[in-house]
Amino acid sequence: MKDTIGRIGSKVKIAAGLFWADYGILGAQVEELTAAGVDWIHIEMRDGKYMNFEAPRGGIDIVEATRKHTDLEVEVQLQMVRPTHELFRQLADAGANLISLPIETTGETLIQSISFIKETLGLKVGVWAWQGCPLVFFDQYLPFVDIIEYESRAPFWAPLQPGKSPHTIDPIVIESIGALHKMLVARGVADRVELMEDGGLNAGNVAQFVAAGMTVGEFSSPLLKGPNGKCAAGSGAITAAVARVRAALDAAAAGVC
Repeated sequence: MKDTIGRIGSKVKIAAGLFWADYGILGAQVEELTAAGVDWIHIEMRDGKYMNFEAPRGGIDIVEATRKHTDLEVEVQLQMVRPTHELFRQLADAGANLISLPIETTGETLIQSISFIKETLGLKVGVWAWQGCPLVFFDQYLPFVDIIEYESRAPFWAPLQPGKSPHTIDPIVIESIGALHKMLVARGVADRVELMEDGGLNAGNVAQFVAAGMTVGEFSSPLLKGPNGKCAAGSGAITAAVARVRAALDAAAAGVC
């Protein structure tokens, strides 16, 4: 198993999100993403209550299936109301390596949940929040986590566009990543705590985020959605998409250095 999360250097990483995967050929897509050189796999798991999304998504079966098809670390970002320790145990058994907890909805036991995931289960752990959550909320968790994730807003009610992310990147999102990076530096943990922008990234806009201090970007639409729908495994579209994103990240990192 590769050990990538929290190993911070000059390379800006790709967390391949499976939100836009074709679950009929999930294993083949995960294998192609892995071979193409992404750094870890990012799965969003919803309970059907969070944000009134109505239906669960990304269950234990998806985690188990993903684990069988990659030697990369698997992250589960929980989009849930008050996730439980029993769920954390199930995710560990299913092969998750990192559990990312929602700041807004985990509840008053968030710090205890972080401790349980790290100390009892031996997994990596993160916290995440939507754009609009006060950045200061992240600060108290910085000594204890392996990653912090900031997700840009998404008008879920708007029609989806082929090949494009539903997220919107506002200038304040880039400012916020910069502010979070400064927070990590001030706490003395910037060398071990990843800083992720989640949502709306593509090869054309990553340079701004890399310059602001982002160490990993979450990409789903740019890797798995094409102009004609979801990318088919084996067609070369996924491999080419990863290469485009990787080249943009490497160029941006070289510019910062």
